[in-house]
Amino acid sequence: MDATDIAFRLGLATLVGLALGLDRELRGISAGIRTHAMVAMSSATITISALILFHELNGLTNSSPDPLRVVQGLAQAIGFVAAGAIFVSKGDVHNLTSAANIWLAAALGIAAGAGQVALVLIGAGFGILIISLVRLVERVIPGSDKARRD
Repeated sequence: MDATDIAFRLGLATLVGLALGLDRELRGISAGIRTHAMVAMSSATITISALILFHELNGLTNSSPDPLRVVQGLAQAIGFVAAGAIFVSKGDVHNLTSAANIWLAAALGIAAGAGQVALVLIGAGFGILIISLVRLVERVIPGSDKARRD
């Protein structure tokens, strides 16, 4: 993996994170553009590092290095970050969508770091569709909480 490939993968993760965070930023939610971009880019960085280490260490030891452990560790870490974004106030749960959006930014960062461009672009497309267009549809659903507030 050369520097151009690394820059492309990190750039892709960052752009997807920025796009996912835009809706949150426009709505004044603290986990906005910078948070999502940093989560996606850092996930990509860790994934790229794991892949590079795998190629460097493969065959040098009796056991084979396993880059999938990095994905497992990232999933656990992002679970804590996302859970920290959720809070309950007066019986209402807040920031569930932001937590899910942060989780998606991490997943797309992992995929970008692994060089899975089609997965990143399709996942980002669906994520952006869900975070923006579905909110508009929720407003017109009779009886929806979003129809009364938001």
